Amino acid sequence: MGEDLERLKQRMPLLEYLQRHHWSGCPAGARSEFVGLCPLHAETRPSFYVNPLKNLFYCHGCGQGGDLIRFAQLYHHLSFRQSIIHLQEELAPTAQLLRHTAAFYQLELHRYPEGIQYLAERGVSDSTLIENLAIGYAHGGNLRPHLQNLGYSLEQVLQAGLIGRQGQDTFCHRVIFPCCLQDRVVNLYGRSIGAAFPHRLLPRSKGGLFAWHFVRQFPEVILVEGLFDLAVLWQEGFRNTTCAIGTHFTSQQLAQICDRRDRTVVIAFDDDDNQAGLRAAENLGRRLHQAGLTVRIVHLPAGQDPNSFFAAGATQNDFVFCLEHAESL
Repeated sequence: MGEDLERLKQRMPLLEYLQRHHWSGCPAGARSEFVGLCPLHAETRPSFYVNPLKNLFYCHGCGQGGDLIRFAQLYHHLSFRQSIIHLQEELAPTAQLLRHTAAFYQLELHRYPEGIQYLAERGVSDSTLIENLAIGYAHGGNLRPHLQNLGYSLEQVLQAGLIGRQGQDTFCHRVIFPCCLQDRVVNLYGRSIGAAFPHRLLPRSKGGLFAWHFVRQFPEVILVEGLFDLAVLWQEGFRNTTCAIGTHFTSQQLAQICDRRDRTVVIAFDDDDNQAGLRAAENLGRRLHQAGLTVRIVHLPAGQDPNSFFAAGATQNDFVFCLEHAESL
């Protein structure tokens, strides 16, 4: 384990990692150190020192110090184990491969009318919103040559799960949503526009809460089950909406939503006939309440989710009414 951690730190020098995350420092006198503003707390005078030879940092302002793994823990609010996974994923070439794949699917959305048509049928028509959420379309059959032209080997594409052993594309006739974690694409969610099974994710971590870099600033967050629920609510002006892609929260997603104790979470899961959505909302609500958050549960008309609620003719004011009458946990 110790040798693996040392190799991890050697593959990504601390100074290079900081620069990747937009930290800039100046040489500190005659010593082999750099100094700059601390990325861990607000300050106006540089007190954050980095020693590239020792691969260590120390801030004289907040008193924090350590190695690359310790910095990742503090900067991203992760556990020790989560910070190792984060660094491994950032170093993996798969992250860049998935980013290139997501960008390709964004271009494909405008080459094949069925993708845009399906989005419109689901109530998503705002072109700026589609761009903000980086929504794409996988027609199928043309991803492999594109990635090979970018220099990716067949084995890399196979390992990422983007094509099967027979050479067929994993995503065919699906609207694509890229799933991110700390601004890195870590998975792709594909929603079928045909008769195939509706949902598909690559066999990898599903990432963090969807669009969390936009949503985390809000003291009140609306949590929904599906990405089309999120897209429609964003389109209606509820930009404080996020999604875990389903009702199950990973430890990473739970840490994200609990990053501030004054947050209110409004859960608007599907109102299924079998009440599965309500049970999931109540179970999750109890976990969030135990973590110190304020939780309320929205009750939509029977059999509806936020997407179908608006598709049935509901207005922004109708959803505001639902929010105002949400049940406190």
